[in-house]
Amino acid sequence: MDGFATALTPTNLFFAALGVLLGTAVGVLPGIGPAMTVALLLPVTYNVSPESAIIMFAGIYYGGMYGGSTTSILLNTPGESSSVITALEGNKMAKSGRAAQALATAAIGSFVAGTIGTVLLVVLAPTVADLVVQLGDPSYFAIMVLALAAVTLALGASKLRGLISLFLGLTIALVGTATGQARLTFDQPLLADGIDLVVVAVAIFAIGEALWVAAHLRRRPLDIIPVGKPWMSREDWGRSWRPWLRGTAFGFPFGALPAGGAEVPTFLSYVTERKLTKRPEEFGKGAIEGVAGPEAANNASAAGTLVPLLAIGLPTTATAGVILLALQGYGIQPGPQLFDTEPVLVWGLLASLFVANTLLLVLNLPLAPVWAKLLQIPRPYLYAGILFFASLGAYSVNFQSFDLALLLVMGVLGLAMRRFALPVLPLLVGVILGPRLEEQLTRALAISQGDVSTLWSEPVAVAVYLVLGLLLAAIAANALRRRPESLPAAMRQDAPADVMER
Repeated sequence: MDGFATALTPTNLFFAALGVLLGTAVGVLPGIGPAMTVALLLPVTYNVSPESAIIMFAGIYYGGMYGGSTTSILLNTPGESSSVITALEGNKMAKSGRAAQALATAAIGSFVAGTIGTVLLVVLAPTVADLVVQLGDPSYFAIMVLALAAVTLALGASKLRGLISLFLGLTIALVGTATGQARLTFDQPLLADGIDLVVVAVAIFAIGEALWVAAHLRRRPLDIIPVGKPWMSREDWGRSWRPWLRGTAFGFPFGALPAGGAEVPTFLSYVTERKLTKRPEEFGKGAIEGVAGPEAANNASAAGTLVPLLAIGLPTTATAGVILLALQGYGIQPGPQLFDTEPVLVWGLLASLFVANTLLLVLNLPLAPVWAKLLQIPRPYLYAGILFFASLGAYSVNFQSFDLALLLVMGVLGLAMRRFALPVLPLLVGVILGPRLEEQLTRALAISQGDVSTLWSEPVAVAVYLVLGLLLAAIAANALRRRPESLPAAMRQDAPADVMER
């Protein structure tokens, strides 16, 4: 109740509505995701209370998850990677004159899943925090190692690219004199305190994306499929409510896992609905279940992401990583103590998620066609504004022109990462968790007077290392299984005799 008292104040209600509107808008625009938006707004929000800023960021996150579905359905152009599956059936529904029904089931499914996910978050996050507070430094170290490995190795097809991205993030985290000895400062006094995380986040997301878009041809505005009033018939409701619940069951746990994200549960939801449907002939032609399930999984994963973020301080998505940077900018460290040290912020945030979900439903049903028209904004105007606000935000952190030079260097790094398809999340997690990993390791070894065996002296640490071993074994087995398929025909053991002779 205290949380709702915080969330429903006029100021926080305004920031929740602003976050939802901004999040939906950036979810609609391809390439401008919630992570970039939060990164751009980090310096601006330091002038408002932490509660208002985090409530707005959460609204941006939820809104971004929903906004991608609008253009997926109307234009077959996913604004977010998690909305790709929605486009498969949603755009087919729109082309057959059922755009209104597709948008309605996406909006209501997002509301249902987001609400259920938030209830689970309220129930589970304090419980997880109470359990984690009993852990020692070796267990924390093991959990962070597992998070780094999962985010790096379980994300995407290329493990090498994930490792390269993680290496870059850990290297950035080493810059400074945090240990009393200068590391990678190149005799530059302004690097003594390290590279500000806000500069890194803004550069990688905003500058890198703007340079990438500038390097490619502009897209022409797309024709928008007309939409009537979003509504659903009784039959549509009957076909949608089970996919909403199943999608929520997929989305929430995957959101809470490192490297879980929303892409995997949306795909699993789509496959499940395709197998369970009583109308298989409609899939591929515009089945409403193929929109309802993935959209529910999408928004439920956003709620799941906040469980490890608040209870342990582990970001599982890029947006969660930037929100973690925001909390650290206010001197707040997410983790098991957060519920005791910052109850106003935590419960105000959790209550605001219910408010944000309701606002998403109320605002987005009538405004869906308006959001789609955002794609008609010329790209030069859009990215010129992004570059301006990114530079202004980076400069306002320390009011040093040196930060602008760092912004450009990191922006070029962001461009290179997109050019060579390096995932952003391992870099961001490396920058955030690198110093904390070093701190936990140093503290554990100091307490044990240098005895390395202390790192596996706690039951939880042993269990985490076993999970890590299983993860590495599964990845290795998968690689070995695929290896014969990638060999030339003449090198395979099962190749025909004539191929072997040739």
